[in-house]
Parts: sequence; C-alpha cells; structure tokens
Amino acid sequence: MYYGAGTYEAFARPEKPEGVDKKSAYIIGTGLAGLSAAFYLVRDGQMKGEHIHLLEKLDLAGGSCDGRKDITKGFYMRGGREMDNHFECMWDMFRSVPSIETPDVSVLDEYYWLNKHDPNYSLCRATVNRGEDAHTDKLFKLDKKSAMALSKLFITPEKDLENKKISDVLPESFWSTNFWLYWQTMFAFQKWSSALEMKRYLCRYVHHIDGLPDFSALRFTKYNQYESMILPLTKYLESHGVKIEYGMNIKNVIFENTKDKKVATQIIYEKEGEEKTIDLIEDDLVFITNGCCTDTSCYGDQTHVPDLSKIKNGYGESWNLWKNIASQALNGEFGNPDKFCNHVDETNWMSATIEVSNEEIIKHIINICKRDPRDGKVTTGGIVTVKDSMDNWYLSWTINRQPQFKSQNKGSILVWVYALNTTKDGNFVKKPIQECTGKEICEEWLYHIGVEDKKIEMYADKCNTTTCYMPYINAFFEPREEKDRPLVVPNGAVNFAFIGQFAETPRDTIFTTEYSIRTGMEAVYTLLKVDRAVPEVWGSKYDVRELLKACYYAVDKKSVDELPLNFTEKQLVKVLEKKVKGTDLEILLKESGLFK
Repeated sequence: MYYGAGTYEAFARPEKPEGVDKKSAYIIGTGLAGLSAAFYLVRDGQMKGEHIHLLEKLDLAGGSCDGRKDITKGFYMRGGREMDNHFECMWDMFRSVPSIETPDVSVLDEYYWLNKHDPNYSLCRATVNRGEDAHTDKLFKLDKKSAMALSKLFITPEKDLENKKISDVLPESFWSTNFWLYWQTMFAFQKWSSALEMKRYLCRYVHHIDGLPDFSALRFTKYNQYESMILPLTKYLESHGVKIEYGMNIKNVIFENTKDKKVATQIIYEKEGEEKTIDLIEDDLVFITNGCCTDTSCYGDQTHVPDLSKIKNGYGESWNLWKNIASQALNGEFGNPDKFCNHVDETNWMSATIEVSNEEIIKHIINICKRDPRDGKVTTGGIVTVKDSMDNWYLSWTINRQPQFKSQNKGSILVWVYALNTTKDGNFVKKPIQECTGKEICEEWLYHIGVEDKKIEMYADKCNTTTCYMPYINAFFEPREEKDRPLVVPNGAVNFAFIGQFAETPRDTIFTTEYSIRTGMEAVYTLLKVDRAVPEVWGSKYDVRELLKACYYAVDKKSVDELPLNFTEKQLVKVLEKKVKGTDLEILLKESGLFK
C-alpha cells in the first residue's frame, strides 16, 4: 500500500490483484469501516461478492452511523456527521455508490449538488440569556499567550505529546476564548482530552480555520447518516452479492503469532446462544473493528430515564473482543484497549432527539437561527451552543435540513441536542441530564431557547423526546501513545487488519467518517496488494498559503502591525518586511492579509 495525490492515481482503475479469486473475506462489524472494506474488496480488489462475509451482532448495519424510528418511542439519532470537502477516501468511494433516490447519479453527485445549491453556514453560533445571540461574531478572541501556545502545539512532534492532556500544553486563558468554545462543542473535546489528537485536528483542518466560527467549512447529507450513507452503501454491496450475517456476536479471533509472521486462524462467535467457530486459512482475510465508541449505549424516551446499571467501566462487547485479541500480542502490536475504555467518567456524554411540530416552539427556533426549519434547507448550519450552560449541562443543539427521516410526519422537525457534562445539574432542570427523562431534557432545551417558564412543561408534553447515554463516545480522545492503537496492518500480519476509529493510520483524525473509510481502504489495499494509491491526507498543513490564511483568521483578521507586539517583536517584523520585499513571499503575506 502506498499514498498518492492528483488525478493520475485518483482516476485510475487498478488491475485485478493476483490470486484474489481464491480468497475470502470476513469483516467483523458493519460500521462505516467494515462496509467500506467490503466496498473496496468489490470495486478495486475485484473479489467476488459471495466470498465476502460481513459479520454483525445487531439486526441493522451502520454501527455508530445510525438513525432509526422506534414505532413506539420515536426517532433516535445518537449523533450526526459533519463532512469536509477533503475527505478524499470518502468521496473516492461514494462516487461509485449509486443514489437510492435519484436514478443514474452517485451519492457523491447528490451530495455535491445539494451543498452547492444550499451551502452550509450558521447565523447564530451561540446563545446567552435564554435565546439571545451571544455575538461570538466569527471572532476567536485568542490572547497572545493562547495564540503562541496553539502555534507551538501545531509544530510539536507527536512523540512529544504522547500521554499528555490538552490542559498540559495550553494556558489557563485559553479556556475562556471563543476558539475553545467553538472547538470543544464542535468536536466534543474536553480539557483532559489528548493533546496529540488536538494537534492532529489543528494540522488536518488548518485550511478550515476561517470557516470554524460559522460552520461554512462543513457539509451535511440530505437525511440522517443511516439513510444518506449506510443504506445506499449496503444496497451497493448487496447488488454485488455481498451478504450481511446478523446476530453474529464475535468473541475472539485466534492467531498464530510469531516474531516474523502473524496469521488469523479462527473466529469464535456466539449466535442464538450457541458458541461456534470459523476456521481460517491464509487466503481468508479478516478485517477487525476493534473498539466502538457507541458500545453499551443506554436509551431512554419521553417518560423513561436511560438505565445505566449495566455499564461496567472498561467493559463492553467490542472492548472485550479487542482485549481478547490484544492478550495474544507478543509486544503490544495489537494495541492497548485499556487506554481508551477504562475512564467512562471522562468519555461519556448524552444526546437527545426532540420531535417538534408546535408552532410556538418553532417561532422561538426561527428567532434564534433566523431560518424556518420547514423550508427543507440549512437551518442552524451546525450546533448552537448554550453559552450560559457551560457550568451546567453544557448544552448544544442543532437542526439539520428537514425532514431528517423520510418517514417524518409533514410539518414536524427533529432537533438534536447533546450535553458534554452529564453529572451537573441543569439551569432549569435541577438534576444531571443522565437522570432525566426525555421530557425533562426537552424542558431544559425549551428554557434555553426562551420559552416562558409557565409554558415549558406544557410544550414539553407536546414534543416527543428520545435519549441516549453513551459511556465510551469520547474514548478515542483519551491521552495515548502511538502504540496504543494497532496499525491497520501490523508488521508481519498475513491475513488480517484492524479497521475503524481505534486503528492507527498517520495524520488523519478520528471521530470522522473519513477515518473509518480510510482504514477500510488501507486494509484492503495492503492485504490484496492493490496497485493503486490510497489518497494521502489532504496536505494543507504543508501549504504556506493555508498557513498564512489560518494565522490571519486566528488573530481575528488583523494585520501584523495591528497585533499587540512588544518592541523586540516589532523590530523582527521590520527585518522580515525588508527581507521579503519584492519577493513572492511578500505577495503571499499581502494576499493573506497579514501584511498591508
């Protein structure tokens, strides 16, 4: 497997890999990583569909990219997905997946046209005082110390950030900046999250710093992630003869593991209460989704609180599988699951889905986001953060294009709400969100959008709210070392690979659709020796134009001579001005806005 860039590799079709007709594949998990591995086996690996076995414990594909309607309780959306124009692997895949709505176009075509016709941007990023615009005004409000610390983090080698928290590398003043407000609520980072992952995000999305405050950098699907991404992908695979085997609870993968050679020899699984095995040869390829951020999700509804009694720190079916695999490693080459799953007090948050049709509530929504959610277009443009709940639930909410589900009642809208703090009392509901029914969470949200106190309970009754508590949703942000995540294909591995959010691939960022798809692509290309480049992670961190633009926007669009520089710094600027005068660098500095 190798990386490449440009249209030469992007448009090429690889030759059929040698010996692929005698190979089979077993893919553990049908999240986006598993489905993308199956896709690349079919399209580029040219493996027969009937040779590909997708093994899924649940009765629905998609993993964490879900979205469903419970006919008795309502709509559930555990989370949402934000996409970037430089998700190179994702768009490489979806250009070949047919739309299930529009004949003769791809999912990429559909998505591209939608976001061209209805570009995403927010008109209110945060609120205060029960629905008033907090007037973040697209500003980062970075003080000098914070700006310098971020710059230092950007250029610090990953090795030097292993096992460090963000709070270890950024100053106290940083937490009160708009930059942190945007960053924390958009990506769900916490002060104790990994400094290494924060650096990756900074480097990966430096080309989007200007679009961070108003979400103009983002793109969204038409419907929920299941109907827009998972369903077309599963239908593509089924059309090529790929079967998904449901009810497959994978317990372990057995390896013959020596210093120079590692071979998967058996899959142990449980189905319908009976333990069974699949014996493997070297021509049987195994793709392992190790770990899952939505493992042990606990659900509630309008009148019921999620039952958290079965949550056991460090345990869950995906974690147990990974632990069983990791225990067979000779030198930790299968990763360290304990690094990610042993801190549920740090890695949890809770979300809710509110179905609204009440006209008065919708008026409050329009007052905040300045758009009517029933128009079928961008509404909030991303999350609206309740700034004065930072010391309470730390609530954010969003309304994507409606309807979010094809089965929604006409005139109803779905609001997605999430809280980063699950153990603190709310501003209106005086108890932690994890102890709340859907109705109570709705009441807290109604309070923050400006509904009168005396009407809150009545309006909450008119809505229907489902809830989900996820103990491991931020597990991949735990401070770590490089070796804690196994390589997609460990050194010496003959017939197996790790895929998903807890496999390691360089430079890309977890908690993204792209990361899952990239690991699936890299795994297939490596094991089958597909002679085509995997698209490299977009290289904006190496583009001086993007770096200068990011600096300009990070200091709230000030030129260098408008910055609060000390005497020595001002003198250095004067020297720089002289050195670059009449060069291309001077042109670049002026184009960025840093020089006048």
